[in-house]
Parts: sequence; C-alpha cells; structure tokens
Amino acid sequence: MMSKLNTLVGPKGHFLWGNLWEFRKDELAFLTRCVQEYGEIVPLRLVHLPAYLLLNPDHLEYVLITRRQDFTKSRMYRLMDSLMGNGLGLSEGDFWLHQRRLIQPAFHRERIEAYAQIMVDHTERMLSTWQEAQTLDIIATAMNLTLAITVKAFLSYDTEHDAEGKGISEALKEVAQVITARFRSPIPLPETIPTPTNRRYRKTVQGVEAFIYRIIQQRRAQPDEDSGDLLSALLQAQDEEGSRMTDQQLRDEIMTTFVGGTDTSAASLLWTWYLLSQHPAVEAKLVAELDAVLGDRSPTAADLSNLPYLDRVYTESLRYYSPGPLLGREATKDFELDGYHFPAGAELWISPWAMHRNPRYYEAPDEFRPERWEGDFAKQLPKFAYMPFSHGPRQCIGNGFVKMEAKLILATVAQRFHLELAPGQIVEPEFSMTVFPKHGIKMLVTKRRAASRSVQHSMAIPVASPV
Repeated sequence: MMSKLNTLVGPKGHFLWGNLWEFRKDELAFLTRCVQEYGEIVPLRLVHLPAYLLLNPDHLEYVLITRRQDFTKSRMYRLMDSLMGNGLGLSEGDFWLHQRRLIQPAFHRERIEAYAQIMVDHTERMLSTWQEAQTLDIIATAMNLTLAITVKAFLSYDTEHDAEGKGISEALKEVAQVITARFRSPIPLPETIPTPTNRRYRKTVQGVEAFIYRIIQQRRAQPDEDSGDLLSALLQAQDEEGSRMTDQQLRDEIMTTFVGGTDTSAASLLWTWYLLSQHPAVEAKLVAELDAVLGDRSPTAADLSNLPYLDRVYTESLRYYSPGPLLGREATKDFELDGYHFPAGAELWISPWAMHRNPRYYEAPDEFRPERWEGDFAKQLPKFAYMPFSHGPRQCIGNGFVKMEAKLILATVAQRFHLELAPGQIVEPEFSMTVFPKHGIKMLVTKRRAASRSVQHSMAIPVASPV
C-alpha cells in the first residue's frame, strides 16, 4: 500500500506563503537544514508550488538515470530559454539525444587535452600583469580568465586583442548577472515585458549572437579548414544520415558552453583560492607537491595524474562550495518512490549543496578536508553523494574541460603567487544558478618567495559559515 505524500515531514512554513520566505532568506542554509533535520524526501511549498527535495542517492539515480525519460527539466530553467535556445542545457527528448551524440566527440579527452596549452598560456599572461601587494577583485579575475580561455578554445578567438573581443566579454558577464537576478527573484518578470532591464538584456544577447553568427559564417566559407577548436568539431559533426548542425543549432550550443562553462569554472576557481587562503597548511602541502613534480616549469595535462594532492584539494573545494546548488526535474507521468505515489507534474529538487553536507556520507561536512579523499573514500561513497557536475546522461558535457582548466590554473598560479584575503571582509556564498560570493572577494597578491612569511603571519579574518 502506498503512503500518502501528506505524511512526509518537512519545514512547516507559513499557511499562505509556505516555505518561500524562509527559503529566500538564506537558501543555502535552508537546504543544509533540510538534510540535517528531515528525512530523505522533504516536502516543500513555495506559495502555490509544491516541491520535494530528494536526499537519498538511490532516489537521485532513479530520477536522473533509471527513469530519466519520465522527467524533464523543471520550470526554473525556462528563465534561460532565449539565451541558450535549444542547446544541450535546455533541450529534451529525442532532439537532446541526437545533439548529445553529435557533440560528444568534441569533448573526448584527447581533444580536451589539446586545450591545455591555451589554459596555461592565458594564465601566465594574466600573472605577468600581477604586482606585489596588488589587491584583486577575485570574481572579475576568475571570470575574465575563464571566459578568455573558453572563447579561445572554442572559437579560436582572442578576446583581449581588440575592442570587440573585450565587448563580448563584458556582454557575457552582463547576461550572467541578469540571469542571476531572475533566478533569485520570487516572481521573475517574463522577458516579453519591456522593462529597461529586459530591453538591455535582449540587446546584449543579440550582440553576442551577431558575434557568434559572424564567426560561424567565416568558418563555413572555409569548409576544409580545421582550427582544432570546438566550433571546428561541431561544424564537422554529422549524424548517421549525414546531416550537420544548422547555424541556429551551432549558436545554441556555443552560447550554452559560454554561459554554463564560464560561470562554473570561475566559481570553482575563486572558491578554491579562498579556501587555500584560509587553510595555510593545505596550501603549503599543495605548493610542496607542485615544487616536487614541476620545479620551475609550467604544468601540462600529462602532469595532472602526478599531482594527487592538487586533485584532492579541487575535489574537496567542489564538495564544500558546490558551484550548482540546485537541480530541478518535473515528472511527466505518475511514479512511485520509496513507497510514495507522486503525480505527473511533481516538482523534484536535487541539491548537490545539501548532498555534499550530508553527515551520513561525510564526517565533519562543514570542514574543508582534502585528506578525506585519500585512499578508497571516493569509491566507497554512493555515486550520487558527490555530484558537482550532476551524473548520468545529462551531466555537464564539459566537466572534463572545467576540471582540467581549473587544476592547470590553480597549479600555475600557486607556483608563483600566494593569494591572501584582504582584511575586514566577511565572505558569504550566495544562492543562484551558480554559487558566487554575495559581497565579492578582494585578495592580496604575494610573490611565492615572500608567501611563506605571509602565510605564517596572516591576520585572523572574520569568515562567515558556508551555510
């Protein structure tokens, strides 16, 4: 006999608004409290919208893999329809499967590793502009670097060499800010309403589109040329019937990689820099490994397998500050889960942020401990207890690119510089499509030879809890 959904226990909420105001007050703390205080299916209500937060790895596997065909992306993703179009991030069904198969070869490991030199070169170019005791806006630093790498690797275009390139960089950052504001709004206004923000947003998107279409047309005029970038791979991709992607499909996939890849890469970088600044022993151990393996030379993709501590630091950073805090799915038909009957249309929430703070799977989950990933810890975890890039067929197709990029950048920077949190800041993560610091982060640059003294005598800085 099926249990009734109204027997599930969750946060009580207001009789009219449900859990909306409690959730909006501090979304990340709310998700963490749910995993700590309630069961593995937590009923929620945001005004008229019921939702169910799933916290059992087996339940997540059921939704994302076993019965994935019975679930679509939830309505929260529709905020990005005009931006990302029908790219992999938003498309569904047979079209999504067709596109995934068409695009997958462009993200094979060998092709991704060919971008390693671009990643290191851009990082070293950035470091050549850093000065001793300089104060950096670390969000802008991470965004500018990852966007420049993405555009170069995917389009063979250097955003730093002309005014148009710099304008595209600024436009993509503005687009990301608008999407963040919409995601955080309890009642986001449709794009069709001609507010000043919406008009400016549409104009900005159109400008980026024009840039992408111009690059596509230039490449189509040289059909036999392979630039070794993502666009070349997409232009050459064809299905079993010999069909290739239209300009619109190419535009949607490129825009998806710009928006999704840049934000995730930048967020994972800046949080790792911040965590290293707060854990000098971890930073010292990382630097010692880099010195032993690399000496004075720049890292390569081949070096990453010989840098296990770097991998543990980055893995733990993704756990501690999950870039994407919440995924949403909507049931297309009735289904049963753990003895409960869910109706078609049920909204299901999957939170990597909450799963990564589940004390059932992580000892002291609110502590930053790269050492927890030593030995067989990762193999012993349930698959869906760690999911910074999701899992299953719909996991981020570019996660290999993002991970390699972040580790090469971290290694290149740590060889030369120590980043220290500027005094007087309280760093607080903010819930959105991608988790960034609410008030920004300013960090001081110290060259490596002086870094050891800086680490040893760093001031105590007030730091907010991650939740």
